Amino acid sequence: MRQIDTFPTDRFQELGYCCGRVFPFGATIIDSGVNFSIYSKEATGCTLVLYHHGQNEPFAEIPVPEEYRIGNVYAIMVFGLNIESVEYGYRFDGPYAPEKGLRFDRDRVVLDPYAKSVSGRTVWGREHDPADPFQHRGQLIYETYEWNGDKPLELKSSSLIIYELHVRSFTANPANGIRHGGTFSGLRKKIPYLKQLGVNCVELMPIFSFDEFENAREYGGERLLNYWGYSTVGFFAPKAGYAASAPGGTETEELKAMIMELHQNGIEVILDVVFNHTAEGNENGPVISFRGIDNRTYYLLTPDGYYYNFSGCGNTMNCNHPVVRQLVLDCLRYWVSSYHVDGFRFDLASILSRDEDGAPMLDPPLLEIIANDAVLGKSKLIAEAWDAGGLYQVGSFPAYHRFQEWNGKYRDCLRRFIKGGAECMPEMIRRIRGSDDLYGSRRPSVSINFVTCHDGFTLRDLVSYNEKHNEANGEDNRDGCNDNASWNCGAEGVTDDPEVNALRERQVRNMLTVLLTSRGIPMLLAGDEFGNSQQGNNNAYCQDNPVSWLDWSDLERNQALFRYVQGLIAFRKAHPVLTADDYQFGHNGTGYPTLSFHGTEPWQLDENAPGLTLAYLYAEDHERFGTDADCFIYIAVNAHWEEHRFGLPVIPAGFGWHTAFSSQTDIADPEGTEPLLDPSGYTLAPRSSAVLIAKK
Repeated sequence: MRQIDTFPTDRFQELGYCCGRVFPFGATIIDSGVNFSIYSKEATGCTLVLYHHGQNEPFAEIPVPEEYRIGNVYAIMVFGLNIESVEYGYRFDGPYAPEKGLRFDRDRVVLDPYAKSVSGRTVWGREHDPADPFQHRGQLIYETYEWNGDKPLELKSSSLIIYELHVRSFTANPANGIRHGGTFSGLRKKIPYLKQLGVNCVELMPIFSFDEFENAREYGGERLLNYWGYSTVGFFAPKAGYAASAPGGTETEELKAMIMELHQNGIEVILDVVFNHTAEGNENGPVISFRGIDNRTYYLLTPDGYYYNFSGCGNTMNCNHPVVRQLVLDCLRYWVSSYHVDGFRFDLASILSRDEDGAPMLDPPLLEIIANDAVLGKSKLIAEAWDAGGLYQVGSFPAYHRFQEWNGKYRDCLRRFIKGGAECMPEMIRRIRGSDDLYGSRRPSVSINFVTCHDGFTLRDLVSYNEKHNEANGEDNRDGCNDNASWNCGAEGVTDDPEVNALRERQVRNMLTVLLTSRGIPMLLAGDEFGNSQQGNNNAYCQDNPVSWLDWSDLERNQALFRYVQGLIAFRKAHPVLTADDYQFGHNGTGYPTLSFHGTEPWQLDENAPGLTLAYLYAEDHERFGTDADCFIYIAVNAHWEEHRFGLPVIPAGFGWHTAFSSQTDIADPEGTEPLLDPSGYTLAPRSSAVLIAKK
């Protein structure tokens, strides 16, 4: 074996090279050159292919000498490269036997799985040259960004108010007049708005490199794209098309500047990451990277070489293979250390618990190493605890006391209860308590509570449509979920009926009121706070147009709703009893239970019986919760189609009830400055809710 030097020992044309360093994988800039290192267990040879930026033909192809291979890793150090203009890929020699899972083809140049920047998609929506067989090339980046003391914020989990958004949708609408709309720079311009709203964490839908032209097609005069990006091309590279500066190769700096400014405003950044599958699809899909490097290592395969499809997207990554789980861990560490991200939401995370035959594991090695990793020790880890193969693990995900979960049961229960599902009330009580039936051995902040997310109806559409309307997706309305627990309040879609519209407004406020006064971490979908609609499309994954783009003029039209949500967020932040991260609901220093449930009469409720009228009382003990004084918070919800009067609990002398929020009158007063004229009771109109507060 040759000694590893940092000067050339061999030459190819004008380039010098020598045996490389095995670690780290990927392309690493060193003082005098670039170190390239890549794994392939079953290849019989590897060639490094070098291009000048944007050129179809390579200027150099260097076969990696056999003596440069250490174990299953090919490593070569190349000198004399122009870092700013070079692009690279690999050719792998090996057998082509698909029935055995082997798909080597040295005629194809493949992308380095560890590439930190991917060229070929630097401008969103610009079609590639079909004559170019290699559309995704690795680029070299300097890891020299000046962070000025920035680091992940490490906010207390229970204090989070998460705001899920799509980078492009957030600012892409030309009518909004935002310079560089649809980019990281465009999002930066909306940071003052996020701060004004009061959220302290943004969850970004996929920003890893993906190809928006994957499965692109024309339908109804619209160009349909892979818009959401749940189909990763490169796990270590940001989506260049999301950067205004990407044609200059500086998308990494633009993203880092956005993250740093969010941090400066007290807002954490969570990335929605997709490790369950890749953009290579099934056996009929393209060869981009993993398939041409070591197919049997990276994917779950049937005995005859086909792809298991637990993702619903054609393939499934072999996540618990030692090499693949190391790649996932390296990726997460990289985004935390190099981009300062605060955490990750794992798409279809149940796939990460499957073994090489696709069976669920009790102790999945990947999840265990992520949960216990030193670098990720303070990162938020959020699991979407199900997959497309029927594995549903909400409440039972292998969490290792680290993973939180998107609580799909909270979403489904709240939707059904608010629209009149009396049978849901016993479960609704458990969900408000922080889902102690699911997470009682852990803590309420394990539960990420939400009513809507990118996948499904917006909140406005949830109260405006009985059925999905996905015809614009070109799939005959077959795509998207059929069971939405939605209700159109009496008319399908947009209507001029004032009674229907008033009811819709109340229903929206009712769900937000419960969401933001429940134990656990609330998550909002971007635009729900000002009535964003997708015209009934509950699966807008392919819509790069006003269906998906937020229309910020809705904010002016729906100021009352915005103020209501803004007020609820401020109210939640002001009262630590709402965000306490425990299940200690018994009597405290106020003389009252910390959390208790009531019917229309105080202290009278059968928590196991169906019902449509529900109230809950928080008693905030100033000593336990560190506030200036004791206070009481009473939330009443009338999901019935008839009016109901709620008798109010008797509270200590010197306290008086005030209205903080009312869905029936649009009151949004977090300070509770309006006293009740009748302190013995409160009348709720049909399908409405209220929040009362009592202080000395």
